[in-house]
Amino acid sequence: MDFTFNDDQELIQKTFHDFVEQEVKPHADEIDERKEFPMELFRKVGDLDFFGMRYPEEAGGSGVDTVSYCLAVIELARGSLSLAAACTMQSLMATYFLYRFGDDELRHYFDKALKGEKIGGICMTEPDAGSDLNSIRTKAKVFDDHFILNGMKTWVTSAPVADFFTVFAKTDNHDKLSIFFVPSHLDGVVVGKNIDKLGVRGSVTSEVSFDDVKLQQNCLLGEVGEGTTCLREILAEIRIMTAALSVGVATAAFEDAVEYAKTRVQFGRPIGKFQAVRMKCADMAVQLETARHYLFYAASLTDNDLPRQKESMVAKLYASECANSICDMASRVLASYGYAAEYPLQRYLRDARFLLIGGGTSEILGINIGKELGL
Repeated sequence: MDFTFNDDQELIQKTFHDFVEQEVKPHADEIDERKEFPMELFRKVGDLDFFGMRYPEEAGGSGVDTVSYCLAVIELARGSLSLAAACTMQSLMATYFLYRFGDDELRHYFDKALKGEKIGGICMTEPDAGSDLNSIRTKAKVFDDHFILNGMKTWVTSAPVADFFTVFAKTDNHDKLSIFFVPSHLDGVVVGKNIDKLGVRGSVTSEVSFDDVKLQQNCLLGEVGEGTTCLREILAEIRIMTAALSVGVATAAFEDAVEYAKTRVQFGRPIGKFQAVRMKCADMAVQLETARHYLFYAASLTDNDLPRQKESMVAKLYASECANSICDMASRVLASYGYAAEYPLQRYLRDARFLLIGGGTSEILGINIGKELGL
């Protein structure tokens, strides 16, 4: 299969590459150290129309293909996984259901979100419900002309700065999940303290509680009980996107390691001339190229409306594991400097751990791939 990029794809890649080099990389360490949402850079990503890339032109987006979107994601993650995680959340999970089901009154939020002027978050995970969404306890009580929402969510990306949430909950008349649009300013919506994380620390994450939150009828997105079915519509894209994030941070670690191997001199020659270091760089290159090519294979299946459920899981599982392996090998090439805060390698190492969780853990994906094989 030919993965040669067309002119439009090359332009998107170059645009985001240049943006990352000029605007993101100089501030990446500061984003991590301050543990604050990178609002200014987030707005600039909005100016590049990133948040609307996966939506059609008639909805206010640019309607680009999945391969192009992945090229942009890779570049953002190469610069700062914190920024990339916040931006991909906005561009897909936080806005998709609003796009699919929002009425004219709610469309205002979607339009603003595509420009980066409003920020969204998705609320699925609970203290006792992670991979097992059927265990969700958040509930909406049904009345004639409104709903009353109660519950607690955790690990909500961008929660402290969010203008609205997409909330998965059960109703008191249905045991399956429904989806609700919840503006963050409503009475009863409480954002808890930030969760202090090992990595992606600029992608701020919090608990969110809902205490007798009154929602109008149009805040139900889709039909009652259809939440899980609707989520399946974008599961493959979520996993492909997470694979792109993985390739991005792996690329950063690989590039830094190769550059260091070329310039670090020991025993009278660059360390890249020593077989042990050269083999590590070769191993990283093999893993990165394999993950990158399979990512674009899965993305191309999406663009051609072909089945890609298994392929998206393989892409995410392999790329996220490779990202962690590559970051580890790169840190060994840099040795003590790979452990030093003044070098970004330690940030890549910490950030990459997030990719083993987001989009489905490796263990859950392994189980589901087995099911796809008929096991």
